[in-house]
Amino acid sequence: MKPDQIKNREYRMEQAQRNRMTKKYTYEDLLEIIRTLRGENGCPWDKVQTHESLKPCMMEEAAELLASIRIYDQTGNPENMCEELGDVLLQVVMHAQIASEEGLFTMEDVIDTVSRKMVRRHPHVFGTGNADTPEEVLTNWEEIKKEEKKDKSWISSPLREIPQELPALTRAAKVLKKIDKYYESGNTYEQDVEALKQSAEALVACRPETYGKELEQIMADMLLRLSDIARITKISQEQILTDRIEDLIEQYEKPELRNRM
Repeated sequence: MKPDQIKNREYRMEQAQRNRMTKKYTYEDLLEIIRTLRGENGCPWDKVQTHESLKPCMMEEAAELLASIRIYDQTGNPENMCEELGDVLLQVVMHAQIASEEGLFTMEDVIDTVSRKMVRRHPHVFGTGNADTPEEVLTNWEEIKKEEKKDKSWISSPLREIPQELPALTRAAKVLKKIDKYYESGNTYEQDVEALKQSAEALVACRPETYGKELEQIMADMLLRLSDIARITKISQEQILTDRIEDLIEQYEKPELRNRM
């Protein structure tokens, strides 16, 4: 290659790089980028991903989005939240692209489905329904949702529709809430507290060297009772435990203590 050809090639490469840095990408560009990454000449990693292999990625990105909201609340800087929303969207588009390749559905189908759901579940906005308060909106939402699920063959029962993949404490509160709604009245606050006292006494009677099914059962019962109290009092167990863990970290990682390490 002649010197002037090399120079022209380098110029074109630099120009292309500048264009990429200044270009404002669109939603359609993102779809095409993912198709390219999954294509014949795409990325070796992206090409072999499946719905199953991407599950940990979605969980991690969702957690990082929640962290970015906390960071925004603390700093007022939305930059990280914008980035993490993009990462969650990337996972959605990747799953939709894989599904398209498998002949299941497309990203357009995903958008159409969620759009129809939003219109259907907001009759007070897009139809003739009435809902003047957030509470009325939620009541209508649940009723419409209940009707929609009548024809869903994969939903075997009200309790089984609560995903196993939820954090256990969150799932416990949801299961207990639905038991109270569909099957029998839940325990009272006083009943749960009394049961906790009895479990605590049983815990005292155990010995550390007797770790096993008995101890596991006692601890599980205590966690369920605490979950029921969370249901009754409408307290988020995940959030209060997260906050308490943060307090613990602050307690042990004060600057003066870190300097001793």
